Amino acid sequence: MSEFMIDLRGSLGILANPDVMSYLLKGLLFTLGISVIAIFFSLIIGAVLALVRNYCAHGPARALRRIASIYIELFRNTPLMLWMFVCFVMCPAPSFSKGFASLLGFTSTVAVKTLFKATVALTLFTSAIMAEIIRGGLNSVHKGQFEAAYSQGFGTLQTMTLIVLPQAFRNIIPTMLSQMITTIKDSSYMASLVTVELMGCTKLIISKANTYNGTWVDRFNRGTINVTDVFVLFGFAFIVYFAINFTLSCVVRMMRARKRA
Repeated sequence: MSEFMIDLRGSLGILANPDVMSYLLKGLLFTLGISVIAIFFSLIIGAVLALVRNYCAHGPARALRRIASIYIELFRNTPLMLWMFVCFVMCPAPSFSKGFASLLGFTSTVAVKTLFKATVALTLFTSAIMAEIIRGGLNSVHKGQFEAAYSQGFGTLQTMTLIVLPQAFRNIIPTMLSQMITTIKDSSYMASLVTVELMGCTKLIISKANTYNGTWVDRFNRGTINVTDVFVLFGFAFIVYFAINFTLSCVVRMMRARKRA
């Protein structure tokens, strides 16, 4: 038991190292950065896809509806990891992404390219899911709202932007927040590809834990990576993810309770 406590103290000491903590927090910043960007653009793209799929049902616009349907079904029925690999291999990173990445504290070429490609993959995947969520909100708006708007002289664009979409978004806010939680968790898929987001940073620190945990080093300069290192470092990642997503979950529950009331 005393040996276990010694190992545990050494593992906890890893988190006391300012370099390690700075590295992990930078990974957290990266995770939040790509999640926020992906959610923002997914809402815009998802709204367009939902409108096209719902209302472009006549004339030449039916071709757009078919394209939107193919896009939504393609991404909803394939894994995110697949699109991560596709974007990392095939998606070029434009020059402007370097300036934005530097704002998050990343200056290496790999980090800059990773930021853009990961954002593209998450956006493509999440926008398809958002589109279906927004479609549900659009379908929840009574058709009488359209008739009332047209009777007051509103055009189609005004009806959508001023009457239909505000009601649709108000109806789906809890569901959208739930999807935002999922998007933050989905960013951890990047740990299998690169090491700049929170889970990737955690895995890298674990692989080098023997340089931080104070364990004995033999004549070949090999230290020991203890089981407690894994629990402490993954436990730290668990607490961070839980704190962020549980806070959002509480917001979702409060909004649903208020809606029922």
